[in-house]
Amino acid sequence: MADLRTQYMGIELKNPIVVGACSLSKQLDTIRQIEAAGAGALVIKSLFEEQIQLERAKLDEKLGEYDELYAEAVQLFPKSPHAGPKQHLHWIEETRKQVKLPLFASLNAVNEQIWIEYARQLAETGVNGLELNFYSLPLDPNLSSSEIEKRELDTFAKVRAAVKIPSAVKLHPYYTNMLAVATAFDRAGANALVLFNRLFQPDLSIEQEAERATLTLSDSRDAALTLRWTALLHGKLKADLVASTGVLTGKDAVKMILAGASSVQVVSALYKNKITAIGEILAGLTSWMEGKHYAALKDFRGKVSKQRVKDPWAFERGQYIKALLGFD
Repeated sequence: MADLRTQYMGIELKNPIVVGACSLSKQLDTIRQIEAAGAGALVIKSLFEEQIQLERAKLDEKLGEYDELYAEAVQLFPKSPHAGPKQHLHWIEETRKQVKLPLFASLNAVNEQIWIEYARQLAETGVNGLELNFYSLPLDPNLSSSEIEKRELDTFAKVRAAVKIPSAVKLHPYYTNMLAVATAFDRAGANALVLFNRLFQPDLSIEQEAERATLTLSDSRDAALTLRWTALLHGKLKADLVASTGVLTGKDAVKMILAGASSVQVVSALYKNKITAIGEILAGLTSWMEGKHYAALKDFRGKVSKQRVKDPWAFERGQYIKALLGFD
């Protein structure tokens, strides 16, 4: 039997299939199904500072909607401050009690102090580690990329110093110099780097002539960017590399591990093919390993990374030029 054990944030998992942060972790029954299906770990749906701010504003608006009705109306309702992240924290604590698989909390904040405060509270729920999502759309033309990166790195360093559990950074692919940013987070103490955050993209309705929200699930063709940077980063960092986006089959998982990933995150596969997709991915991975006579993941991890591939341009621009010249 193939040995599928691996590391995520330095924590041993029984296999490399990590269910990424999504709404599937909102129901305990679903989480139990994920555990029963054989997932190596689960990242709980993200805690968003902006969501808490919005809920707090709506509560204040609701409580104050009759304040101007007449003089005494301001005293109709008692002061009732918003509970902040308590509901989310309670949910994680209850989940931790009910399942045995490794659990990781996901956080996306805006203000530095909130990053630190929420990270501390999440760490106290019993999770095995934290996954930090730093992306926010830069809308100030006077703000340089180096300033944005420095702010993220400074915040991460403070969060890392404030919590004792392992921490990962979920990167986006839009940094000016991915190698420099990944190296900087690695040196700052990141236990893992997740490649990449699948960001919301807007859409328009031409019938209603208005914006509309969309949920675009990934497929195997979306894995190319993650594959490239996994292969380029493998062997250069201490942090574990986690491949996310486009992993829907056992073959997809094999490719990412060949490129150098320690584990892979899956979400779209579960929405498209149900939670049973976890077992199918594991079966595909195991079957491939047995066919190739690999006893463990470490036997082929990074075998086709930039450091070990025969063609030195395979993951760089020269390969693109070569490909163009090779097509009629």
